Amino acid sequence: MTQPGGAWRVIRLHHVAFAHWGDDAPGVLTGLLGLPCVHEEAAAGFVERMIPAGEAYLQLLEATGPGIIERFLSRRGPGLHHVAFEVSDIDAAVADLCSRGVRMVDETPRPGGMGTRIAFVHPAACPGLLLELVESPAAEVAGTNDQMVERS
Repeated sequence: MTQPGGAWRVIRLHHVAFAHWGDDAPGVLTGLLGLPCVHEEAAAGFVERMIPAGEAYLQLLEATGPGIIERFLSRRGPGLHHVAFEVSDIDAAVADLCSRGVRMVDETPRPGGMGTRIAFVHPAACPGLLLELVESPAAEVAGTNDQMVERS
């Protein structure tokens, strides 16, 4: 496979996502690590919580109803859901990957949590790993967003 085009690059690890049922995983992990949950956001069928860890986050995905997280948990149980990398230009990244024939879950970037834009690369293109590309709002700094919002 060819290398990424010059119009975009990976900036950093953005987050590692852990899927879980409606248990006390957030309390256990924040207590164990001594890190606060700085962002909580409801989406269709799940709640996303972000725990900052240096320049990246641990993202907790709690199933709250039917949807992708519940299906994942029913098939695989609690565990690693995906790994996300922040990119410099998500439109360029998605266009480049599509032009190289990379199988994508999202062929067009879409809104993500915390005001980001996201696109997923299909696990079949990444030896079984679900990979998320994230474009953060220009002013975002890990650990500074402390609001509860809801997205559709």
